[in-house]
Amino acid sequence: MKIIDINQALPQIIELIEMAFAGEEIVIRKNNQQTIKISPVLSHQPRPPLFGCDKDRISLSDDFDEPLDDFQDYI
Repeated sequence: MKIIDINQALPQIIELIEMAFAGEEIVIRKNNQQTIKISPVLSHQPRPPLFGCDKDRISLSDDFDEPLDDFQDYI
C-alpha cells in the first residue's frame, strides 16, 4: 500500500491510477488523515459448474412420459 499526501498526488494522479490498475492500493492523505483510498476492483470470476450440486432437488413423476389427459382428443 502506498500512502501519499494530496498535494503530491494531484500532479501524478494518472500514474497513481495506473498503479491501482496493476493491483496496488493507494491511500491519499489530507492534513495527516487518510481520506481517499484508490484500489483495484476485482472482477468476478464465474465459478465452474459443480456437477451434482442439485442432486435430489428436482424429481420427475413416474408418469412423466405419459400423454396428458387434456390432449387425448388430439392423439
